[in-house]
Amino acid sequence: MSAKQAELPPVMILCGGQGTRLRDLTELLPKPMVPIGEQPVLWHIMRGFAAFGCRRFILCLGYKREEFIDYFLNFQARSCDMTITLGRKNGIVYHGSSAEADWEVTLADTGIDTMTGGRVLRASRYLKPQDREFFLTYGDGVADIDVAALLEFHRRNGKQLTVSAVHPEGRFGEMQLDDRGGIIGFTEKKVRSEGRVNGGFMVLERDFVARYLERREDCYFEQRPMAEALRDGEMAAYRHEGFWQCMDTPREHRILNELWESGNAPWCRFWQEGE
Repeated sequence: MSAKQAELPPVMILCGGQGTRLRDLTELLPKPMVPIGEQPVLWHIMRGFAAFGCRRFILCLGYKREEFIDYFLNFQARSCDMTITLGRKNGIVYHGSSAEADWEVTLADTGIDTMTGGRVLRASRYLKPQDREFFLTYGDGVADIDVAALLEFHRRNGKQLTVSAVHPEGRFGEMQLDDRGGIIGFTEKKVRSEGRVNGGFMVLERDFVARYLERREDCYFEQRPMAEALRDGEMAAYRHEGFWQCMDTPREHRILNELWESGNAPWCRFWQEGE
């Protein structure tokens, strides 16, 4: 069975933040529910994982959790034609099925003010006994990451945590200055930075939860837990050279929508290959 056919570990997605830098849009919607095209960015992330066989998703909810509940409770009705027999219990017939028909989505209330580490700890109760590892990512970033290759890398290295090291977009041009403060040159902004950041798309051993996460609302996954894993030699980085883009600002939201509308959105390539 190929990597894309086999069922991969569950995917936990951090969806509980308030998205303050995208305030004009997140006054009405939580950031993962802000649309790219006709579907929320969360759907785009899930489709990327599903292309490789991921079928179980655990969403760590907080801010405006009712928006996620409404979306998934009504997902089939939004995706298919239907015939409704009025006055009859269970009188709805859906015509056809969607690509998401076999997804199992757990909506976990992890608290309004809980930080990322606390959310992961609270949502981990929905892992199944056989889940010795799971994916973890953020609900506001898309990428053309080969999820099967990421998992293979994680297993080969045998660490508690693997993060995806990505190149962020180069947002600004660079000036070259002389010793007196004069400008001697200017370089246009690069398409992407030469440096790397943690782009999400992580793999965790289940043991990481008990070993590094604290039962506190103010436990930031990106601070003490990651620092201690690094100190213990239990953290590895998967180098991703392809596309990655977060959606923190209105400008980035516009970029992603323009890519989607162009018909050449890079993050879609794995699921489009299978269609």
